[in-house]
Amino acid sequence: MTTATTPAKPTRNWFHIGFFGPLHLGALLALFPAFFSWKAVGAALLLYWITGGLGITLGFHRLITHRSFQTPKWLEYFLATCGTLACQGGPIDWVGLHRIHHLHSDQEQDPHDSNRGFWWSHFGWMLHQSPAFAEVPRYTKDIYDDPYYKFLQKNMVLLQVALGAALLLFGGWSCVVWGIFVRLVFVWHCTWFVNSATHKFGYKTYDSKDHSTNCWWVALLTYGEGWHNNHHAFQYSARHGMKWWEIDLTWMTIQLLQLVGLATNVKLPDKKSITV
Repeated sequence: MTTATTPAKPTRNWFHIGFFGPLHLGALLALFPAFFSWKAVGAALLLYWITGGLGITLGFHRLITHRSFQTPKWLEYFLATCGTLACQGGPIDWVGLHRIHHLHSDQEQDPHDSNRGFWWSHFGWMLHQSPAFAEVPRYTKDIYDDPYYKFLQKNMVLLQVALGAALLLFGGWSCVVWGIFVRLVFVWHCTWFVNSATHKFGYKTYDSKDHSTNCWWVALLTYGEGWHNNHHAFQYSARHGMKWWEIDLTWMTIQLLQLVGLATNVKLPDKKSITV
């Protein structure tokens, strides 16, 4: 029985457990020599950049969630497709949950509230039913009815299967193990470190009214997302690494897109607001 001072135990999300568990086990196949090849490792590294860097960091996060810059619609859809291939949920769920996180950062309504501990904010919250999913339509009105985003939302797994089939033809089962299982698990945990590590470790440059921190090693793993305190202070900014030594590869990519005319209306903080 629960009381006013004892919160109800969250209900396990068996669908998520059944999804993440076998894929983590599949990644262990990479420990066997039969599934190793440098071709497979190369494919995994390339897909790590395409799905984690271009897809999640550049596409899902800075472009679609925060609209920190604009691109032609064909490029936006391409980046959204890359993000969907990271298998972190469809773009509608991903964007909605992240917007909810910013609105209630480190509060009870935050899906991955860091006050509940490192492992909860890292991945524990996904293994339980979260009321935040019911709120997603409210926070994604700009993309919720878009036919292509609906297609990506509904066909995330089928797209991954198609990618796996292409990798099988390209380099056999070693490419499937490294390019799907190992790459998915690695990109997942890199992204999850932004929810966990960058609310626990590192330094704070700005008073963002939450626990967000700047963590250099998460920034290296996630193409600049580890400068999380900077991001929470200036959520709309296309640039996260504010100091010269805060390396932000995604910001460099946006600058390149801007140079060739594919990124416009790039949003940055007022120079007076930035701590040098």
